[in-house]
Amino acid sequence: MNENFLDKKIIDRDQNNSLRQLSLTKDTIDFCSNDYLGIVKNKLIEKSMPAGFSHGSTGSRLLSGNYELIEETEKLIAGFHKAEAGLIYNSGYDANTGLLSCVPQKNDLIIYDHLSHASLRDGIRLSFATAFSFLHNDLEDLEKKLKTANTDRQKFVVTESVFSMDGDLAPLNEISVLCEKYNAALIVDEAHATGVVGSKGEGFVHQLGLQEKCFARIHTFGKACGVHGAIILGSEKLKKYLINFSRQFIYSTSLPPASAEAIKISYEIFPSMEKERNHIHNLVDIFREATLPFKILKSETPIQVVIIPGNEEVKKIAQICHRKKFDIRPILYPTVPKGQERLRIVLHAFNTFEQVHGLINLLHSEVA
Repeated sequence: MNENFLDKKIIDRDQNNSLRQLSLTKDTIDFCSNDYLGIVKNKLIEKSMPAGFSHGSTGSRLLSGNYELIEETEKLIAGFHKAEAGLIYNSGYDANTGLLSCVPQKNDLIIYDHLSHASLRDGIRLSFATAFSFLHNDLEDLEKKLKTANTDRQKFVVTESVFSMDGDLAPLNEISVLCEKYNAALIVDEAHATGVVGSKGEGFVHQLGLQEKCFARIHTFGKACGVHGAIILGSEKLKKYLINFSRQFIYSTSLPPASAEAIKISYEIFPSMEKERNHIHNLVDIFREATLPFKILKSETPIQVVIIPGNEEVKKIAQICHRKKFDIRPILYPTVPKGQERLRIVLHAFNTFEQVHGLINLLHSEVA
């Protein structure tokens, strides 16, 4: 078969210096993964994982793929996050698209943060609702859009708690007040807060005591939890609705018992990792206090962002870092807006003070 029809877009990406490629790394210092607490690096799940759990579930949850352990795990996680109920999905992407594609209806309105993750935006696009973005973390713009909306419409406000590409926090207290004022349902993606934000890693919503203010929360397990899958937290009514109408849940083979047990073990491990969370906070302080020859975005989370405009320039600097054994990935246009290309530096519990100082010195001496 002639596949020349694929060439144009690939060539365009290549000419824009934005062609994505897979790469393997070893013998480098990890400053790019989402293994914030080191659960994967230190094999903490494997050390606690009993033998004998199946790696196949044999079907979807509505057919042969439901089992006692996955229901127990849903109850455990819902209790930990102070939610009435939870429903496990195969990934954060499935959870976000599964929720947003089926709950908002044709005459509803979705207002989402402009920097919301691609999985949220794809879920919104799959729904039949009308959707508008509001300027990133801009409460005035959000209220303007809520105020001008038809009062008869069901309204949804969608945001992340920790933004994956900027590392900053959403003003959730203020957003929740606006949602109450304009009768909007608040949906919060807690992917990069799970395990990291809060005294036990409960997430930003829980830290602020806003559990009752949220219609739905999404916690993913592929970041700090060190395993796979995600859960949507909300009411029992929401869970019943998703089981009946969420295509990503209905038509997917369920996670196997080995995955459910790994998730359960992670939730038994990470709440006690207070020392690791404190160490990350100390590393963040060190990085934030550094004076670098580039713009650093404001972030109190492990995601630290150094803006280096231009795909070619940011790739060049990432390559210099890699040659010095620092595994840092450039984030290129079109993933981020043109002129906002960046190094996305992730700080982990297993990174040392010396490694962070070494990275700071490198960005000064070798790159400046």
